[in-house]
Formats: sequence, structure tokens, C-alpha cells
Amino acid sequence: MTDHVIASEHKSLPIQGAMPWLVGAGVYVLLLSLGPQLLNDPDTYSHVAVGRWMISQGVVPDSDPFSFSMHGKPWITFEWLSQILYAAIYALAGWAGVVALASAAVALALGLMTQFLSRELPPIPNFLMVAAAIVLLSPHLLARPHVLTLPIVVTWAAALVRSMDQRGPPPYWALPLLVLWANLHGSVVLALGLIGPAILEALLTERRDEWPRVLLRWMPFAALALAACCLTPYGAQPLLIPLTTLGLGEALAWINEWRPQDFGHLGAFEILLLGAMFALSRGVTLPVTRILVVLGLVHFALNQVRNADLLAVLAPLYLAGPVARQLGLKAHNAPASPARSLNLAAVSVIVAAIALQMTRDVRPAMINTPAAAVADAGLAEAGPVLNDYSFGGYLIFAGIPTFIDGRGELFGGHFIDRYNRDISLADLNDLLRLLDDYKIRSTLLTPGTPAVALLDRLPGWQRVYGDGIAVVHKRRAVSDH
Repeated sequence: MTDHVIASEHKSLPIQGAMPWLVGAGVYVLLLSLGPQLLNDPDTYSHVAVGRWMISQGVVPDSDPFSFSMHGKPWITFEWLSQILYAAIYALAGWAGVVALASAAVALALGLMTQFLSRELPPIPNFLMVAAAIVLLSPHLLARPHVLTLPIVVTWAAALVRSMDQRGPPPYWALPLLVLWANLHGSVVLALGLIGPAILEALLTERRDEWPRVLLRWMPFAALALAACCLTPYGAQPLLIPLTTLGLGEALAWINEWRPQDFGHLGAFEILLLGAMFALSRGVTLPVTRILVVLGLVHFALNQVRNADLLAVLAPLYLAGPVARQLGLKAHNAPASPARSLNLAAVSVIVAAIALQMTRDVRPAMINTPAAAVADAGLAEAGPVLNDYSFGGYLIFAGIPTFIDGRGELFGGHFIDRYNRDISLADLNDLLRLLDDYKIRSTLLTPGTPAVALLDRLPGWQRVYGDGIAVVHKRRAVSDH
């Protein structure tokens, strides 16, 4: 299809002004219909529980109150505001409310992206970019703090890109967003990183004798952005969280979302990456700053699965303007009255979807919910429990101290690596030492864990419960050996 055909088709479409609402409503209804899948992560339990703890205590923690293996060790919850929001909505509307909140954040982010792209692109290319973003986001669409920051990420990046496209001043109006971002999630350091390309492009579009003026324009903005990111209960500490996480080293290989992309089989990520490479090979020339941004996003996404989110929501914003100008695509204004009617229809759909959602029985995935095992084996009073990593969130939610859970920055790379090697029987003798070192009285592991078969045979241990989700062993009394 040629660019002229796209443009001529666009002129007959009255949905240009309503596309953001239509996309947002469509995504929201879709995510609500997939409700339980947004709860398919063990950390959702712990985020609600940590938020509930902060609400009851009236403080944010500075040491670990939830595990026995690291109890009292310095720890900050850099996602404290997200956790309070999730806990509050859970108290009001249960798990259905948690899904509704997470879905609303994702839908808002994609609606805002569509609105930005609509200024540069006709509906069809706009829709294709948004659809690609949805596909890349889909594996990580979970009711966790990161999704609450997506609308802020899009708005912040769009503000910077708008300044770059128009060679305008820094977007000072967007600085308050960083305060919110810094308290919702530890990824706020990304906001500072995105200022760099904006400054570089401003320099490259001016003569060298104008560079001091450009720097004087942008450096106060960068300084204020840094200050905004430090306005948290913990000061600047959340800015260091990504470095702490990456410092886990080889232990990251045990955590699915931190693993590199798997190209052992053809997947959506590879298909979209190849498709984008083919599209850009059709004579599109990008400014050097946009190339650097996109290459950086691709590198992060290849290095860790979870970073595909950043590629999904940021790459379209940086590519839209240059691609539209290169291909001669123009976004024409649509008639106001049809767009207004479609907007009202989209709002009505959203309201109806929320009302329907509140009547549904939505719960987290059973695979992360060993409720029967905990109750039947009396683990609440059983003493120190060696738990499966995926059960840590539920144990925090149930008020049972964990051996390990999803807070990798607390446990550290050596601890996580030792735990995984031991329960996989890569070091059998060290597993026995670990059971004694931490005075483990019970174990709560998945049926397929190699350590389960060993515990079945150890004379000092007895299987007391088992189902398709969890197996519980308890240490025998000395007289029973």
C-alpha cells in the first residue's frame, strides 16, 4: 500500500480524534476480560501485603520485617506508593479492584501513546505501532508497580520528544511527574537517562557557537529533574535500585523476567524486531539521537525480557516524527462531532466494564497460592519454613515469615544462587547445611523441585502434605529418627 493510498484512506476516516479513547477503552475491556492473568505473579501478593503493612503501621520500612532469613536487615520498599495504592484498592474491592487499577494504568498509557502518535501519523500506521506495543507488553502485563508508572513514562518521554521535534524549550511542566514516578517504582533513573538524547539533539541542531546557550537552557532542567527524583521518603536511594538489582550477577539467570530473550524458537519479540528492521530498511534515515535511543532500548530488551516494556512504549514515540516526515505521512484533523460521539461511547464502555468487573470473582493464579498446603500442614505455627521462590509472595500475604521471596535487592546474588543450587540438588551437601544453618523446621516446595525427592528419603524428614501445587515436609523430632 503506497503512502498516497494511506493518506487518501485517512481523509475519509472520522476516528482520528477518537482513536486515543477507542484504543484505551478497547485495551481496558480486553485486560479486564483477562483478569486472572494479570494476577499471575507471586509478587502481586507481596505488594498488597507490604502496602497493607505500611497503612497499618503508618510508616515506610527501613529494615526487613517479612522474612526470617534476612529479618532486620536494611531494606527499603522503593515502590511504596504503588503498594499502598494496591493495598487500598484491595481493601475496597478485592482482587477485582486490583485488576481494574492495573488495567486502567495500561489502558491510559496506550491511550496517551495513541494521542501522541496521532499528531504525526494517520490512523493505520498509528494503530500498527500501538498494536506492536501491546504485543511486546503482553508478557509483562501484571498487577505490579511497574504498570502504574506506564502512563508517566509515556507522558514524560512524549514531552521530551515534543521538545526535540519542535526544537523547543525543556518541558518544565512535566517535572512533577518525576516525583510521582520516583515513589511508584525504582525505574525513575530512566527519566534522567532520557534527558541526555534531548540535550544531544538540541546541540546537534545548532551551530557550535550556540552550544553554551543550549546547555544553559537544558542544564537547570536536568538539575531540577534530578532533585525531583530524590523527593522520596528514602531520598536518592531509589535511584540506586537498578544498580543493586543488576549487581545480583549470575543469580539473575534464575529469575525468568531478568533473563535474556530466548531465540530458540520464533516468538513475537523476534517477529516484531525483524519486521521493524525491514520497515526501516526501506529508505528511512533517522537522526543520530533517535538511532542511539532505539539501539539502547533494543539492547536492554535483548539483555532482559522485562525491558521489552520500555521498547514497546518508548520506541514509537521517538520514531513517529522522523518516520512520518521521511515517508510524507500526515495526520489530518478529523471532524469534531463524530469524534466526540465516539469518545462518549468509549467512556460508556469503560464504565460498563468497571461495573461488570466488580461483580466477578477474580483471584490470583493457584500455582502461586499454596493456601491448602499452608492450612493443612499448619505452617503458620510450624517454625522456619524453607519455601519455594514462587510461594514467597503468598507467605508474606498470609503473615508467615519467608526464607526467600521476590525482593532480590534484599537477599543478594550469593543468597539467591545458593538457594537455587541447593533445592535443585546441584550441591546436595550444602542443602543439608542450609537446612541446619537456618534451623528449618518445614519445607514448602513445588512437586517438581528435585529437593522434594531427597526429602522424601531423608530419615529426619517426613512428608505431611502434597497436592499438584505444593509439597510440605516437616522435620521429625529427634526421638522419631
